[in-house]
Amino acid sequence: MRGSVMERNKILFVCLGNICRSPSAEAVMNGIIEKNGSGHLFEIDSAGVIGTHEGEPADARMKKHALNRGYHLTSISRPVVPSVDFDDFDLIVAMDEQNVSDLLGMAPDEAGRNKIVKMTDYARNMGYNEVPDPYYGGYAGFQLMLDLLEDACQGLYDHLTRK
Repeated sequence: MRGSVMERNKILFVCLGNICRSPSAEAVMNGIIEKNGSGHLFEIDSAGVIGTHEGEPADARMKKHALNRGYHLTSISRPVVPSVDFDDFDLIVAMDEQNVSDLLGMAPDEAGRNKIVKMTDYARNMGYNEVPDPYYGGYAGFQLMLDLLEDACQGLYDHLTRK
Protein backbone atom coordinates (compact mmCIF):
# COMPACT_ATOMS: atom_id res chain seq x y z
CA MET A 1 0.00 0.00 0.00
CA ARG A 2 1.25 3.44 -0.85
CA GLY A 3 0.36 4.97 2.53
CA SER A 4 -0.31 8.46 1.25
CA VAL A 5 -3.36 9.99 -0.37
CA MET A 6 -1.04 11.96 -2.62
CA GLU A 7 -0.01 8.78 -4.38
CA ARG A 8 -2.27 6.58 -6.51
CA ASN A 9 -3.60 3.50 -4.68
CA LYS A 10 -3.93 0.49 -6.97
CA ILE A 11 -6.44 -2.03 -5.59
CA LEU A 12 -7.36 -5.46 -6.94
CA PHE A 13 -10.54 -7.08 -5.60
CA VAL A 14 -10.54 -10.89 -5.82
CA CYS A 15 -13.18 -13.60 -5.45
CA LEU A 16 -13.48 -17.11 -6.85
CA GLY A 17 -14.68 -16.57 -10.43
CA ASN A 18 -14.83 -12.78 -10.78
CA ILE A 19 -18.52 -12.68 -11.71
CA CYS A 20 -20.29 -11.65 -8.48
CA ARG A 21 -18.35 -10.38 -5.47
CA SER A 22 -15.17 -8.88 -6.88
CA PRO A 23 -16.77 -7.03 -9.82
CA SER A 24 -19.36 -5.71 -7.36
CA ALA A 25 -16.61 -4.56 -4.98
CA GLU A 26 -14.92 -2.85 -7.93
CA ALA A 27 -18.16 -1.03 -8.83
CA VAL A 28 -18.98 -0.08 -5.22
CA MET A 29 -15.46 1.24 -4.62
CA ASN A 30 -15.54 3.17 -7.89
CA GLY A 31 -18.88 4.66 -6.80
CA ILE A 32 -17.40 5.84 -3.49
CA ILE A 33 -14.36 7.24 -5.28
CA GLU A 34 -16.51 9.08 -7.81
CA LYS A 35 -18.80 10.49 -5.09
CA ASN A 36 -15.73 11.88 -3.33
CA GLY A 37 -14.12 13.23 -6.50
CA SER A 38 -10.93 11.28 -5.87
CA GLY A 39 -10.58 9.24 -9.05
CA HIS A 40 -7.07 10.58 -9.53
CA LEU A 41 -6.02 8.83 -6.32
CA PHE A 42 -7.14 5.30 -7.22
CA GLU A 43 -6.95 2.56 -9.82
CA ILE A 44 -9.44 -0.27 -9.22
CA ASP A 45 -9.72 -3.69 -10.87
CA SER A 46 -11.08 -7.14 -10.09
CA ALA A 47 -10.09 -10.73 -10.83
CA GLY A 48 -10.84 -14.32 -9.85
CA VAL A 49 -8.63 -17.02 -8.40
CA ILE A 50 -9.91 -19.30 -11.17
CA GLY A 51 -10.31 -18.51 -14.85
CA THR A 52 -13.52 -20.47 -15.49
CA HIS A 53 -15.46 -17.33 -16.44
CA GLU A 54 -12.63 -15.51 -18.21
CA GLY A 55 -13.96 -13.08 -20.81
CA GLU A 56 -17.51 -13.13 -19.42
CA PRO A 57 -19.42 -10.20 -17.94
CA ALA A 58 -20.68 -10.30 -14.37
CA ASP A 59 -23.50 -12.67 -13.45
CA ALA A 60 -26.79 -11.28 -14.82
CA ARG A 61 -28.50 -11.53 -11.42
CA MET A 62 -25.62 -9.70 -9.80
CA LYS A 63 -25.76 -6.97 -12.42
CA LYS A 64 -29.49 -6.51 -11.78
CA HIS A 65 -29.12 -6.26 -7.99
CA ALA A 66 -26.18 -3.87 -8.32
CA LEU A 67 -28.01 -1.69 -10.83
CA ASN A 68 -30.92 -1.38 -8.39
CA ARG A 69 -28.43 0.38 -6.09
CA GLY A 70 -26.94 2.50 -8.84
CA TYR A 71 -23.84 0.41 -9.57
CA HIS A 72 -22.98 -0.55 -13.15
CA LEU A 73 -20.97 -3.77 -13.36
CA THR A 74 -19.02 -3.32 -16.57
CA SER A 75 -15.87 -5.32 -15.90
CA ILE A 76 -15.07 -8.51 -17.76
CA SER A 77 -13.95 -11.55 -15.77
CA ARG A 78 -10.30 -12.41 -15.71
CA PRO A 79 -8.13 -14.61 -13.53
CA VAL A 80 -5.43 -13.31 -11.21
CA VAL A 81 -2.11 -13.19 -13.08
CA PRO A 82 0.46 -13.59 -10.28
CA SER A 83 3.44 -12.51 -12.37
CA VAL A 84 1.70 -9.19 -13.12
CA ASP A 85 -0.88 -8.47 -10.42
CA PHE A 86 1.38 -8.82 -7.39
CA ASP A 87 3.72 -6.26 -8.95
CA ASP A 88 1.07 -3.89 -10.31
CA PHE A 89 -1.26 -3.63 -7.31
CA ASP A 90 -0.60 -2.15 -3.88
CA LEU A 91 -3.45 -4.00 -2.20
CA ILE A 92 -5.10 -7.30 -3.13
CA VAL A 93 -8.46 -7.59 -1.38
CA ALA A 94 -9.92 -11.10 -1.02
CA MET A 95 -13.58 -11.79 -0.34
CA ASP A 96 -13.17 -14.86 1.89
CA GLU A 97 -10.66 -17.09 3.69
CA GLN A 98 -10.37 -19.50 0.76
CA ASN A 99 -9.53 -16.60 -1.57
CA VAL A 100 -6.89 -15.44 0.93
CA SER A 101 -5.40 -18.93 1.06
CA ASP A 102 -5.40 -19.25 -2.73
CA LEU A 103 -3.77 -15.83 -3.13
CA LEU A 104 -1.12 -16.62 -0.52
CA GLY A 105 -0.27 -19.69 -2.60
CA MET A 106 0.05 -17.57 -5.75
CA ALA A 107 2.13 -14.78 -4.21
CA PRO A 108 5.66 -14.80 -5.62
CA ASP A 109 7.29 -13.55 -2.42
CA GLU A 110 6.78 -12.08 1.04
CA ALA A 111 6.13 -8.61 -0.38
CA GLY A 112 3.28 -10.06 -2.44
CA ARG A 113 1.85 -11.92 0.54
CA ASN A 114 1.89 -8.69 2.54
CA LYS A 115 -0.43 -7.06 -0.01
CA ILE A 116 -3.24 -9.56 0.64
CA VAL A 117 -6.06 -8.49 2.94
CA LYS A 118 -9.64 -9.60 3.45
CA MET A 119 -12.52 -7.32 2.46
CA THR A 120 -14.18 -7.64 5.86
CA ASP A 121 -11.01 -6.32 7.54
CA TYR A 122 -12.41 -2.91 6.60
CA ALA A 123 -16.06 -3.52 7.52
CA ARG A 124 -17.31 -1.13 10.14
CA ASN A 125 -20.84 -2.27 10.98
CA MET A 126 -21.75 -5.66 9.55
CA GLY A 127 -20.10 -8.23 11.84
CA TYR A 128 -19.14 -10.78 9.15
CA ASN A 129 -15.73 -12.46 8.70
CA GLU A 130 -16.22 -13.01 4.97
CA VAL A 131 -18.27 -11.72 2.08
CA PRO A 132 -20.48 -14.74 1.30
CA ASP A 133 -20.77 -15.87 -2.30
CA PRO A 134 -24.34 -15.14 -3.47
CA TYR A 135 -24.04 -17.29 -6.61
CA TYR A 136 -26.26 -20.10 -5.36
CA GLY A 137 -28.40 -17.91 -3.11
CA GLY A 138 -31.47 -15.89 -3.80
CA TYR A 139 -32.42 -12.29 -3.41
CA ALA A 140 -31.31 -12.04 0.23
CA GLY A 141 -27.83 -13.32 -0.59
CA PHE A 142 -27.23 -10.65 -3.21
CA GLN A 143 -28.57 -7.92 -0.92
CA LEU A 144 -26.40 -9.04 2.01
CA MET A 145 -23.34 -9.15 -0.20
CA LEU A 146 -23.97 -5.60 -1.46
CA ASP A 147 -24.60 -4.38 2.11
CA LEU A 148 -21.27 -5.87 3.19
CA LEU A 149 -19.41 -4.42 0.22
CA GLU A 150 -20.85 -0.94 0.74
CA ASP A 151 -19.79 -1.02 4.39
CA ALA A 152 -16.33 -2.50 3.81
CA CYS A 153 -15.51 -0.43 0.72
CA GLN A 154 -16.37 2.75 2.63
CA GLY A 155 -14.14 1.54 5.47
CA LEU A 156 -11.33 0.82 3.02
CA TYR A 157 -11.74 4.21 1.38
CA ASP A 158 -11.70 5.95 4.76
CA HIS A 159 -8.61 3.98 5.79
CA LEU A 160 -6.72 4.89 2.62
CA THR A 161 -7.73 8.55 2.75
CA ARG A 162 -7.32 8.74 6.54
CA LYS A 163 -10.91 9.86 7.15
